[in-house]
Amino acid sequence: MKLPYKNIYDVLKLNRYITITVTVTALLSSAFSGVMVFNMYNKAMKSAFAVNTDGSVIPLKLVSQKENLQVEALSHLTLFHKYFYGIDDSNYESNLEKALWLGNGTVDNVYRQKKADGVYNRILQYSLVQKVLSVESQVDVKVEPYRFKTVTVFEVNRGSVIDRYELVSTGALIAVDRNYPMNTHGLLITNYFENSLKKVKDKE
Repeated sequence: MKLPYKNIYDVLKLNRYITITVTVTALLSSAFSGVMVFNMYNKAMKSAFAVNTDGSVIPLKLVSQKENLQVEALSHLTLFHKYFYGIDDSNYESNLEKALWLGNGTVDNVYRQKKADGVYNRILQYSLVQKVLSVESQVDVKVEPYRFKTVTVFEVNRGSVIDRYELVSTGALIAVDRNYPMNTHGLLITNYFENSLKKVKDKE
């Protein structure tokens, strides 16, 4: 007599095929999803977005770090010189602390020498205001350490008298880990040296 249901082995075989099919489909689906996520990640890494003042989203194209190095190096040097030389009796401690994060022990040595010479005491005693007017740097980013030369023009306001000075400094930059917000460019000033300082006259 023929049984009304299939042989148990046929049922198990069918279930096995179904299980294998579902498993393979799931694996293929996972692999496809992984590839899609990877492609989306790579695309996102090449583009960034900023929010404009009116709330609109602006796409920004990112370039390689090497292409950005020149811009970042100049920005790093400008930031350092503004912090290190743009000081008065109300901000000199915070500005110098920020500047020291941007350089190594050679910057600290210059700071200690200035402190020993009484530069900061005079700023406090006479309420002097030292304001940076311009920072112009030249950096060679071909080979690390990246050597630089910077011309900083600043004025010292003594109340009734304002004197203007031109400082030429040199050194080199090396790449370090970025430290937000202390060292956002991931660069460190080394071999820092103040080459010359001279008083300049205002252009008539």
